Amino acid sequence: MADARYPMIRGRRRRRPFLSLPRPRRRFVMATSALFALVVVATFILLRPATPVAPEKALANARTAYGLGNYSAARNHALTALAGAPTSQPAMLLLARSYVQLGDGMAAEGALSRARTLRIPAETLAGLGAQARLLQGDLQGTLDAASAAPTDDGDAIRASARATAAQGDGAAATQALEGWLAMHPRDAAGWTDLGRIRLNAGDIAAATAAAAQAARLAPGDPIPLTLQAEIVRSRYGLTAALPWFEAALQRDAYYHPALIEYAATLGDAGRYTEMLAATRRAQAARPGSPQAFYLQAVLAARAGRGELARDLLQRAGPGIATLPGVALLGGGLDYAGGQYERAIDTWRQLADDQPMNVGLRRLLGAAMLRSGDAQGALDQLRPIAARDDADAYTLILVARAFEALGDRIAAATFLDRAAAGAHGAAAAFASDDSIGAAVAEAQDTPDDPNYLLGVIRAQATGGDLIGATARARALVAAAPGAPAAQLALGDVLAIAGRFADAAPAYTKAADLTFDEPTMLRLVDAWSRANRPSEAAAALSLYLQQNPQSLSGQRIRGHWQLLSGDADAAIETLESVRRIAGNRDAMLLADLASAYAAGGDSAIARRYGRAAYRLTPMNADICDAYAVALAADGDLAGARQLIAKAAALAPRDPIIAAHARRIGR
Repeated sequence: MADARYPMIRGRRRRRPFLSLPRPRRRFVMATSALFALVVVATFILLRPATPVAPEKALANARTAYGLGNYSAARNHALTALAGAPTSQPAMLLLARSYVQLGDGMAAEGALSRARTLRIPAETLAGLGAQARLLQGDLQGTLDAASAAPTDDGDAIRASARATAAQGDGAAATQALEGWLAMHPRDAAGWTDLGRIRLNAGDIAAATAAAAQAARLAPGDPIPLTLQAEIVRSRYGLTAALPWFEAALQRDAYYHPALIEYAATLGDAGRYTEMLAATRRAQAARPGSPQAFYLQAVLAARAGRGELARDLLQRAGPGIATLPGVALLGGGLDYAGGQYERAIDTWRQLADDQPMNVGLRRLLGAAMLRSGDAQGALDQLRPIAARDDADAYTLILVARAFEALGDRIAAATFLDRAAAGAHGAAAAFASDDSIGAAVAEAQDTPDDPNYLLGVIRAQATGGDLIGATARARALVAAAPGAPAAQLALGDVLAIAGRFADAAPAYTKAADLTFDEPTMLRLVDAWSRANRPSEAAAALSLYLQQNPQSLSGQRIRGHWQLLSGDADAAIETLESVRRIAGNRDAMLLADLASAYAAGGDSAIARRYGRAAYRLTPMNADICDAYAVALAADGDLAGARQLIAKAAALAPRDPIIAAHARRIGR
């Protein structure tokens, strides 16, 4: 029996081995050894050749992924199958089809070239070849490839229809697809392409119906889901569209077209961190993606990093340089860098393509004036300056152009108008063409509603409101799903002063496309029809989906001020000012009034003074500055300004009330 040991009796101290370490160091060495062993094992696993996937299994996986709508996975599995069986015709065809579904025309063309070396019949590849050409923007090549395909090749028919629509014959394209779908009603891709053509043509109602049918036939497919998302974005706003994009990306997380549209929508909604993440995913899905570089350039420009934006735009390459957004951004970067001639070259073509784009013409005129072409600047800016609602910046540019040409009298006239600010309601549209010229153009192309819109504009501009109204109603009857037709009718009725009749037309347009121009028309019409609750409801609905809209927030802040909620008005208006800057005199005047009502008279005075410096001859500006001075205790200055405001607008009841209060 072993001797018992008692804890209170200390035994002989054991001698520590010569090589033993203290316990903390021993624990460190043991942990290090374990980590080293783990690294060795992991390295062995990583460096060990992966078990090859049988080509038959990879091809089966590719077909399964393709059927589920995960086209990125289908592409990857097809590549794996081809790595093991390079001559597999089914794998090569599936690879080419996957690239087509992913929207990568160049990669699809490469796969089809390899397919030809595998002796796949040319007629089998013709339809896919037409799709690949279409994705690369080669419209004539698309039609040529489609003509070589069998008559029942759906890929060829759909590609040919899309190319025909892109060449301007939307009616023929729609007819071709409708004929195909009459015989193949369960072709989801055909319904998707029909929806895309109708969306591009502006027939939102018909596009919605086609996209919904495609989604029913192919639930979860990212292609119709992306189209649905774009339509929802157009109809209901940014926030409403995001779940549709996310649904498409749940099926294929690296579906490049959805990632690009998703990123753009996030950016417009002000969610810039998520936007950047989406663009990086797009670049992972398609390295060197021009669209992703462009969106990152937009993000850099919004952050004030011009050089980075320029570098990113250059990396996007020339392939997307003709897109309107890219041209606008590129010209803006050139203008900011003092390269006015380059900005002019970029913007001139865009202005020719968009003659009714007032903002673009203003930018082009400013660049021409900076470059020394005063007459060119006048040619661009005078039509805008002739409007009663011309902004002060445009009027000042026109005045500077007249000064450069030596006409000081005209320059003084426009400077006086700039000092007074806009004095009329916003013009809906105008036309430089005569009614006869517009009618002649419409007769040459009777199926194109754009020319009918030109006739309506010319009639309204010429004062023939009865004829313009009749044509607008006829256009609405012919194209009830086109918001442009509803807007034309509403605009003619608004010009005639029939705002209560114009508002329902704008409401129908908003049901089809609730964008900012439609919202502004609708809110203005309800307000002028003395229906403030309907105007407020329209604005609230728009801001729910488009919280970053400066125009919407500007109206909201003004209404908050009028309702007496000074604190809310300050918060809203300051958020607008931080983005828009300090050049909007009416915005600064509203801020002056809001701070005066909120009890912060010193800030109110500063905002009032800044607004007055911009437009000293505007009655509303003088009134707001007077109220701010009175709140700050400067009654003498307030009385001088309120007297000036009353002289400029003797019938304004609000100014008259302020004059009575300040003059006591």
